[in-house]
Amino acid sequence: MLLSKIFKMGVFKKFDKNNFSFLSQKDNLICISLAILIFFFDRISKIKIIDHQLNNERVYINDFINLDLVWNTGIGFGLLSSNSALIYNSITALIGIILIIILFMIIKSNFFEKILYSVILGGALGNFYDRVAYFAVPDFIDIHYQRFHWFTFNIADIFITIGIFLLIIKELILKNEND
Repeated sequence: MLLSKIFKMGVFKKFDKNNFSFLSQKDNLICISLAILIFFFDRISKIKIIDHQLNNERVYINDFINLDLVWNTGIGFGLLSSNSALIYNSITALIGIILIIILFMIIKSNFFEKILYSVILGGALGNFYDRVAYFAVPDFIDIHYQRFHWFTFNIADIFITIGIFLLIIKELILKNEND
């Protein structure tokens, strides 16, 4: 469904100088600003937790949430973690390509979709930056109940998840309206 939408939007059409006039459009500037704001919010949170955790201290918040730094070399939830530089670099390159596709989807979408893609882009840029700068993504939000712990995640993951969740909800609502 998503791939067919990408091709229908003409993301892979031949590029010329008119394709980059998006920066002068108000909607796109708002969306790119939103992505940059999310990126910086994520960066600040990660810098704070990295600086604090240099002493290897967990931050106890309550019985259900702690802040505990974990370095993730995989993708979401630690999937595809590997010690292989080839696998790591291949995944990082693939993520870079996906970021470019999301940017073009922002350009070609309606305003509501632009906002959702911008939320995803902002979070994804935060994690991509970490992959390039640190060769791992710092995850630090530990949600748990007694001995059960959810996957440790970060602010960028929250924005990516919210954006994807809202896109799925939007698609389900539109599909139900068209039926």
